[in-house]
Amino acid sequence: MPRNLVVLGSTGSIGRQTLEVVRDLGDRVRVVGLAAATSVELLQRQAENFEVSHVALSDAATARKWSGAGRQMLAGPEALVHLAQLPEADVIVIGTVGAAGLLPALAALRAGKLVALANKETLVMAGPLIRRELESSRGALVPIDSEHSAIWQCLQGESERSIERLVLTASGGALRSLSAEELSSVTPQQALQHPTWSMGRKITIDSATLMNKGLEVLEAQWLFDGPLDRIDLLLHQQSIVHSMVMFDDSSTKAQLGLPDMRLPIQYALSHPDRWPNSLSRLDLASIGTLTFGTVDLDRYPCVSLALEAGKAGGTYPAVLCAADELAVEAFLQGQIRFTDIADVIAGTIDAHNHCSDPSLDDILESDGWARRVAAGLVAKASPS
Repeated sequence: MPRNLVVLGSTGSIGRQTLEVVRDLGDRVRVVGLAAATSVELLQRQAENFEVSHVALSDAATARKWSGAGRQMLAGPEALVHLAQLPEADVIVIGTVGAAGLLPALAALRAGKLVALANKETLVMAGPLIRRELESSRGALVPIDSEHSAIWQCLQGESERSIERLVLTASGGALRSLSAEELSSVTPQQALQHPTWSMGRKITIDSATLMNKGLEVLEAQWLFDGPLDRIDLLLHQQSIVHSMVMFDDSSTKAQLGLPDMRLPIQYALSHPDRWPNSLSRLDLASIGTLTFGTVDLDRYPCVSLALEAGKAGGTYPAVLCAADELAVEAFLQGQIRFTDIADVIAGTIDAHNHCSDPSLDDILESDGWARRVAAGLVAKASPS
């Protein structure tokens, strides 16, 4: 029987690549639901190509442009929650950007679905809530991020007691060759030119600030029940070693592959099996050299901000995510400089009145508060 799939964020980078994987796998996977934010025309083509009956647009105003006959169109943020609980769905891929993935993830877990998570913010914002939901429901959670998928694969068949450290690799992003002085004059176009990965705009900027690595450390904490002080970052420009696990007998296991998100996406769908595909194979002889180095926290202040928020816990990680999301969009719109991103995030965190054991409502309230505060800080900043 095929695995029935819902893709939230189907018109974004992860969503489009998920549908490429589905097309390559033939009848192993069947798409039963698709959701996007505002990309009506692409969503309509996807629904027609995959003969999907359940579609949703989280932006209600945009949904009025829908003209796909014979398909149930749901509109508004709650529409994603509805699709995440479709009775016929087996797997829910969450490829949405930012906080939009949290409520659908919780709903899918409560409905007993397998959640394939590409959205970092869901676990960063609400790791304890997600863990409690996993313990009390029939749902399951698997990672799509290449780094977390690599760790997940390295841990197959291993005892948790033998794990010594988790090591996440980082390419360094589009600006890794620039000096610290040059970063203040970086344009959005420069920051979006990632040297090894093809990703969405927000995560590409997060890669340039290395905020994505800070978020990945916090995410790994909840995915693998690993203390923050046992999770390391390692610069690796070639993006071939996707992450590693060090064990207490001094062994280290690594997962290698070409920088192609379709491989971790497929593994999330096929686990515990591995299915053959038409993706390019890794040829280490042609690559020749793999290099590694330490992360300079002075150059990448967003990493420190993320780690500090993770250690503080409570509502700080939600504030971190919201401020980052707003600051990145402001940079992309030319409202602030690249180096202002970290300043906006830091200022928002400094102003926060912390809640140590937040409920879902507390987290959502902190998210909204942080966006308002960050918007005020953006308004005071100048790109000149």
